[in-house]
Amino acid sequence: HPAIEHDPVIFVQVALVQGMAGEIGPLLDPAAPVGDPARADTAIFYSITNTQKGLRGISFGNFLLKQVIADLQQTLPNLRCFATLSPIPDFVPWLRRAAEEHESDTLREAASTALTELSQVGWPDRPPESEALKLKLLQLCAHYLARERSRDRPLDRVARFHLGNGARLERLNWRGDLSPKALTQSAGILVNYLYDPAALERNHEMLVNTGRIAMRRQVNRLARAFE
Repeated sequence: HPAIEHDPVIFVQVALVQGMAGEIGPLLDPAAPVGDPARADTAIFYSITNTQKGLRGISFGNFLLKQVIADLQQTLPNLRCFATLSPIPDFVPWLRRAAEEHESDTLREAASTALTELSQVGWPDRPPESEALKLKLLQLCAHYLARERSRDRPLDRVARFHLGNGARLERLNWRGDLSPKALTQSAGILVNYLYDPAALERNHEMLVNTGRIAMRRQVNRLARAFE
């Protein structure tokens, strides 16, 4: 911004990869081999950071991502896919509320059972227990992202941002981030939001006018488990 010419307002970190990334670890690994940008077909936006505390709450990210996509398309025409690898910071807190007070008996019971299993120390390091939880938690998470609302908008704040920008709810990634913070917030699940430049306006208008969320069929199938 001209008022703070040498200080960024917001920035995004981008990984240029082949195929849609589902784990954060390889993107952050300093020992990972450096790839050739000309061979990448996908740009993964994995962190958006506001730098000015006084501008907190003002959404610059929607302008930033669309500008970055346009710049990348011009600079690297080999890129065909633009997507995020995003956290779900309020999923487990929502599970706790759902286990106590959700209107659906089935969902309330599923959330309570999932929380009991998540409370087992070291469950991510025991494959049988991890796999037993997988479908249940992915169904609960898909429901949370796709169905839970606040004032006709997605309840999840990260989903609200990206879906409001016209992105599509593309894929849930089991064991996408096994850091202590991510396990506490989202049971290690990460989500991809797909930014298709040709569909952004249509998806945005659909959400605003009808409340419908653009999502991939596989995610919708998971979300329907509690209907």
